[in-house]
Amino acid sequence: MWILAIFFFQSILNVFSEDLHSSLYFVNASVQEVVFASTTGTLVPCPAGGVPPASLRWYFATGEEIYDVPGIRHVHSNGTLQIFHFPPSSFSTRIHDNTYYCTAENPSGKIRSQDVHIKAVLREPYTVRVEDQKAMRGNVAVFKCIIPASVEAYVSVVSWEKDTISLVSAVILQPVTSNHRPVLSGLSGWPTLERFSP
Repeated sequence: MWILAIFFFQSILNVFSEDLHSSLYFVNASVQEVVFASTTGTLVPCPAGGVPPASLRWYFATGEEIYDVPGIRHVHSNGTLQIFHFPPSSFSTRIHDNTYYCTAENPSGKIRSQDVHIKAVLREPYTVRVEDQKAMRGNVAVFKCIIPASVEAYVSVVSWEKDTISLVSAVILQPVTSNHRPVLSGLSGWPTLERFSP
């Protein structure tokens, strides 16, 4: 009977000691999107770890394991995914605008991170313009700031100017926030923009 009790107690200790010495965990699982400038590249750490140290791997959302592409993409030994800077002519949707995930594996098992969308924003010159409008003197004219679609999500109109002088709020009759349409009383001007800087 004592032998059976000792054997049972030893089995419980072995289970608990394995649990204490072997684990997998997420360090920071909140990153869901990484947006970076094509001129800088990016580093994305795998948000998982383990004891003993886990083997970290990156995959496309389709389940295909990614591989190193010299000068374009590299997975470091610590599990960090690096996407190098690149000229706009080298943009590839498969690499620069895709969904990835990483896994961590050790004797405890295997865990998978949530999907991380990695998107490169091309740093190219762009021009904004004001849409021409006609209005009778004394009436309201609505001017629209035309921002190229490629940068629209990363650029916002912060003010309107006429002859390099900011238009003050007293001139604005009624703000309309959709589609960058400020309503101005018979004035024309050029928007001042805030540039994206990842």
